[in-house]
Amino acid sequence: MSVTQNQQQTEKSKDRGSTPPNPPVPETYDRLIALLDAHSASYSVIEHPPEGQTELASVLRGHRVDEAAKCLVLRVNSANKATRYVLAVIPGDRRVDFEAVKSLHGARYVAFAKAEVAEELALSPLGAVLPFSFDPRLELVVDPGVLARPTIYFNAGRLDRSLALASADYQRIARPNLATISTPAVCDEHGERVG
Repeated sequence: MSVTQNQQQTEKSKDRGSTPPNPPVPETYDRLIALLDAHSASYSVIEHPPEGQTELASVLRGHRVDEAAKCLVLRVNSANKATRYVLAVIPGDRRVDFEAVKSLHGARYVAFAKAEVAEELALSPLGAVLPFSFDPRLELVVDPGVLARPTIYFNAGRLDRSLALASADYQRIARPNLATISTPAVCDEHGERVG
């Protein structure tokens, strides 16, 4: 839910005298910039036409796709049917390894979270999910391959704005759980990614 939609929901709820389901939150992009500035991170802002696909956004930003941080919200169900959510951050040229996430959490089932749940937990639209979790219900797990480059690139809570952030600063500030949770992408006979 966007901030504007959330504000509209708040106004509707006030009219009915009830509490809104999700209180308004500061814009995710501004919150991220404030966090990075507070920790003296080395980053640059890249403005570009709106794009949420990792491969296309990488072209617009002018870097290789393996330098991108692909951010995916996963639903993880444990053996006792409890549900938790994981923000999986993997290199842009790879796919999430559901079996690795399943094993990491001792889960019986792992899948992509529903779009509305992912957007609520990530506080941003799909395609602009950033590699930081501002919601305690969303566990951050990062594939070590993301940190293999000196700089990571990602959409920063907006489809039209990205960041280039020093990998060491990202790891220092985000303090993610590190685990190998990606696998190489499958390519067809022409070298195009499949799936």
